[in-house]
Amino acid sequence: MITGASSGFGEDAARLFAAEGCKLVLAARRLERLESVADEIRSRGGEVLVVQADVSERKEIELLVSRAVDHFGRIDILFNNAGFGRVNWLEGQDPEYDIEAQVRVNLLGTIQVTRAVLPQMLERRKGHIINMSSVAGLIPAPLMSIYCVTKSGIRAFSNALRREVSPFGIRVSTIYPGPASTEFGLHLGESEARHAVSKITNWSMSSEYVARRIVDLAKRPRRSLVIPFWFLPLVTINNIFPGMVDWILGNFFINRYHKLDAGASHDTSTS
Repeated sequence: MITGASSGFGEDAARLFAAEGCKLVLAARRLERLESVADEIRSRGGEVLVVQADVSERKEIELLVSRAVDHFGRIDILFNNAGFGRVNWLEGQDPEYDIEAQVRVNLLGTIQVTRAVLPQMLERRKGHIINMSSVAGLIPAPLMSIYCVTKSGIRAFSNALRREVSPFGIRVSTIYPGPASTEFGLHLGESEARHAVSKITNWSMSSEYVARRIVDLAKRPRRSLVIPFWFLPLVTINNIFPGMVDWILGNFFINRYHKLDAGASHDTSTS
């Protein structure tokens, strides 16, 4: 079962899991996009159940899991992928559509979907839960404060859950991708600072590459996966020398762009 399967990592992972012979449950809010992905997979002989669901709504999550289990009998792999981000100074983020929405979808959605799927995995003493975090959950970045909170929360949730359920034969993995070419960049807005952030996509990974690593993680489970690998030393530097990172960001980014953005209108569009 893949949440957020209508685009990005979820869409590409769906194709790759189907190529491995997996039966799929694809969930997202955009039904038309889901059906398009499902039709493509079915044309190649795959079996797909499409369920329109908003993971910020608990009742829709319960219906999603119920339909999946009724249709296929069980859920072997859960890929919690649904999420979105806002890039803006904190004071410019809308309390409801930016801040609360990110927490509901990214963090609470992951927790609630997992809670709904877990009982049938515990009953069978088998299953694999893969949670999508981000390097932003390891190296908190300016202009992404709420997004970083949600991804750091997924890290803590995944680690705690792994220790809770591993004695019962259930694996929990967390993937931490760096910048990648997905729809995330479409919601950055129009400020000077956000244009600077968007330049990161010039050296980002492809969505399909990340999806391949997700399928590899399902084949060979491990606790966590950071990609690309060269982010690992950056994580270490951030942990050991946080003051140096603060100084670099403050002098070469914050002081420059925050002044330019002063008084500018801020994007509060939703995904």
